[in-house]
Amino acid sequence: MRILVSWLRDYVQIDVKIQDLADALTMRGFEVSEIESPPPGVVSKGDDAILDLEITPNRPDCLSVIGIAREVSAIYGTPLHLPNTDFPSDTTGSATLEVTVDDPQLCSRYAAAVANITVGPSPAGLAARLYASGIRPINNIVDTTNYVMLEFGHPMHAFDLNRLDGHRLRVRRAQSREPIRTIDGQQRLLDTDMLIIADENQPQAVAGVMGGADSEVNGSTRTVVLESAYFDPKSVRRTSKRLALSTEASYRFERGTDISAPVIVMQRALSLLANIGMAKPQGPIIDQFPCPPTTEAVKLRHQRITRVLGVDIDEAFVVRILERLGFTIQPIGAPQQSDEQWKVNVPSHRVDVTREIDLIEEIARHYGYDRLPASFPALTRAPTPPGRWLKRQRVVRYALTASGCSEAITYSFIDQEAAELFAENGGEAKSTRSTIAIANPLSEKFTVLRPSLLPGLIDSLIRNRRRENRDVRLFEIGKRFSHTKGETTAIAMVLTGSGDPKHWSADDRDVDLFDIKGIIERLCSIFGVIPFFEPTAHNALVPGFAASVRTVIENRRTELGYLGLLSSELAEARGLPVAGGMIYVAELSMDALEEVTVNWDDMHATPVPRYPSIVRDIAITIDASLPAGTVRDTIRATAPDTLVRVTEFDRYQGKGIPDGHVSLALHLTFRALGRTLTDEEIQRTMNEVVVKLKKEHNARLR
Repeated sequence: MRILVSWLRDYVQIDVKIQDLADALTMRGFEVSEIESPPPGVVSKGDDAILDLEITPNRPDCLSVIGIAREVSAIYGTPLHLPNTDFPSDTTGSATLEVTVDDPQLCSRYAAAVANITVGPSPAGLAARLYASGIRPINNIVDTTNYVMLEFGHPMHAFDLNRLDGHRLRVRRAQSREPIRTIDGQQRLLDTDMLIIADENQPQAVAGVMGGADSEVNGSTRTVVLESAYFDPKSVRRTSKRLALSTEASYRFERGTDISAPVIVMQRALSLLANIGMAKPQGPIIDQFPCPPTTEAVKLRHQRITRVLGVDIDEAFVVRILERLGFTIQPIGAPQQSDEQWKVNVPSHRVDVTREIDLIEEIARHYGYDRLPASFPALTRAPTPPGRWLKRQRVVRYALTASGCSEAITYSFIDQEAAELFAENGGEAKSTRSTIAIANPLSEKFTVLRPSLLPGLIDSLIRNRRRENRDVRLFEIGKRFSHTKGETTAIAMVLTGSGDPKHWSADDRDVDLFDIKGIIERLCSIFGVIPFFEPTAHNALVPGFAASVRTVIENRRTELGYLGLLSSELAEARGLPVAGGMIYVAELSMDALEEVTVNWDDMHATPVPRYPSIVRDIAITIDASLPAGTVRDTIRATAPDTLVRVTEFDRYQGKGIPDGHVSLALHLTFRALGRTLTDEEIQRTMNEVVVKLKKEHNARLR
């Protein structure tokens, strides 16, 4: 909101420096982002400037010069002078106008007036003030409605009466796909939940948003109808978003305007036009106001103010500030009552004040946040302990950060194409995919809720690569959405670049599938889960370089997620530069991990072993199609608890190995916590393992 200081001084007499005024407004919650010099043509006494204020959405009353003047009046204790609204009315005028309101819920008040006018340029001072406020002057009629909007914060509109069929204005809902050509020259189709202003036959304005071109005031207009109304904020906001049409009027209406203002601003507009000799009002103002609202009254307690703000504010200050802001306040309760209480009537322009705490905020703003004591209230009970899910996610973050990954936070909204590739049935036919569309997307890039965290992470990785950051490891813990499973929590990772820290003494090694597999194994170990990997197919991953991650608890198989090499075609389609390198991805279900976790709360650190371990190697010949994970499963199931680790260290095919077979060599590490193991029991275990492998997989010891 751009405010010309000389315009502000018309309503509140202040003699302060521009910078001091800007600082005072900023400390009351209206940040002055910039101070500009006034444009040529602005005539003012003393120093002048344009204040560019940031008005928060809850203060639509301050989207006006008078609204800011009211705040300045409260700051400096000077009276507020409202502009003159007297105008001469011709009660003998022959112009007739019929006004009907079909939907009082969407239009609670509608005021209109007819005036004979002469269209021409606006006075230089008025046009200069509009220009300083960021509005281009057009003609005296349109400029007057804009001037009054900036002055009072209440939009107006002007129709050419002779271009209204039947000399009628009807406030109604639009018909399905009813067309209107707005004053910006665009043809728009309306819906049945949109409110319009129509004449006898067709729409002439989109209520609260923009007028129609067919009744626009031009150089040949001789009689106008001025409109000033109160429209439902939700209706205006919905219509503005649906039509992708934001205007100065809709910006104010959708935040809430003053329901008592329509007649006042109408009188002000007629007064301005009459004073410059460009209009002669015809007849009285038509005011359709079937259900006037009752005045809001809020109870305010002095003791509550002290408790909330932590400081005892003088009662006289409370009364003085609220009255300067337009509230009417009267004491309630017995005279001997120790805690002063008031009944505060809220003015209609303060649509944001409905509770006692809102009044306390007004007092705190003008008392000064910087004067409030910086102390915490005394605790009366212990704080609530963090939830178990928060503890688990914290540990997961520690583990992934220790693995060299950086945490990323991406949007929950993604584009349809990426969502389909990573939907819960991403490896199946397109007809079985499940994505959730957003009813009112911000753009084509945010049309559905993400079924996976990977699309956002991949885009973040590619953005880093395009900025010459080659080595990227990212992870995210967040929500994903599907029709079948609803909202679930997942962990996702993306890796690319160097597999090891760079050093001049060794050649670079690019990250590979086993890097991300190792991170998953480390992550699963935190949950006390042993992961198994099986080949799988996925639309976004390279065939042969994709695996599902599962675990088995009490003979029950649980799918945890998947990992693999991202398709180069997909990466390039998302914007990866040519020769961008391999990208490995993985996604695990946090909910599934927690479900199979055994005694998470009993997990604790174990001391460094006091007794030595014993390592035995075994080399076997097995069928080449048998996964190594299945061999490890069999060994673990056969060996006692003293077997602490099974790892492969060699795989060989060639001379001496039958066709269709492979030689697999493994390290088996044994250790007992309270004693040293003997060679006899280790050998007994090894014999049992060999027998089991031969029986289960027809393995031969080499």
